[in-house]
Amino acid sequence: MPDHVTANLLSPIILAFVLGMVARLIKSDLEFPAALTSTLSIFLLFAIGLKGGQALSHDPLGALWLPILASLALGIAIPLWTYPLARRLGGLSSPDAASFAAHYGSTSAVTFLAALTFLDQAKVAYEGAVPGLLAIMEVPAIVVGLLLAKRGDGRRPALGQALHHVLAGKSILLLIGGMVIGWCADQQGMAAISAFFVDPFRGVLCLFLLELGMVAADRLRDLGGHWRFVLGFGIAAPLVHGALGVTAGHLAGLSPGGATVLGVLAASASYIAAPAAVRIALPEANPGLPLAASLGVTFPLNLTIGIPLYHELAMRLAAAT
Repeated sequence: MPDHVTANLLSPIILAFVLGMVARLIKSDLEFPAALTSTLSIFLLFAIGLKGGQALSHDPLGALWLPILASLALGIAIPLWTYPLARRLGGLSSPDAASFAAHYGSTSAVTFLAALTFLDQAKVAYEGAVPGLLAIMEVPAIVVGLLLAKRGDGRRPALGQALHHVLAGKSILLLIGGMVIGWCADQQGMAAISAFFVDPFRGVLCLFLLELGMVAADRLRDLGGHWRFVLGFGIAAPLVHGALGVTAGHLAGLSPGGATVLGVLAASASYIAAPAAVRIALPEANPGLPLAASLGVTFPLNLTIGIPLYHELAMRLAAAT
């Protein structure tokens, strides 16, 4: 096994996630208060927004158009082929297939944070604009998924309300708001808050992943009769999408670190923004199926071996050119 894969598997954030799963499997009484979980997520999203905005202030904006277009293309294309696969291979109803498409076309902010931590530990540079790519990819897939549901059953989903929920939700607000603040703030101002937002970042991420490990173990119980499709798709989709994302990032001119991040974004699946939007727009869809796949299967795969694999592919593509 390559050294970077082994190092990732033995990193504190991975081991914290595993501990959370073990806690559920042995029926421990360990629980995170809902308020604490929300606080941890707010901290992480705002901190990465600040960091991205500060880095973006030093990057030329003209170099970002191709990565932005690549992100939009992936956000639109992934749900377009996920929907028919879920319908034909998974035998899912139109609302459930559309829900799968929205979840897998959208992104996971926590997987994104884990990827940045992996790159930081490996001392691999990446573009400061990558938090913006996360925000760009999160919305189009949800729109496409809901439109596919409309096409599949002839009814109009509550698209406007769902989109407002996503755009005004904390993930987008904190990322974009943090980036604007980081971009506008001077170096002295950022240095004054780094002891709170930069130094504790990895420790807070460990706590958050400990709680997510418990949630992931709970979601595995929702597989039901579709467990073969959920398990197979949850493993195959991130590997295929990750390779496409890395390749698109490389062709768009991103550095190996930036291409790795775009690969991770393409490989990830939403379990925060998409479920909330789908619950509003498609109340008849079964929320357990896409969450069991995204959080119970795809998230652990990306967290453990996916991120190092996407980085290895990005390095090989860069070396070949």
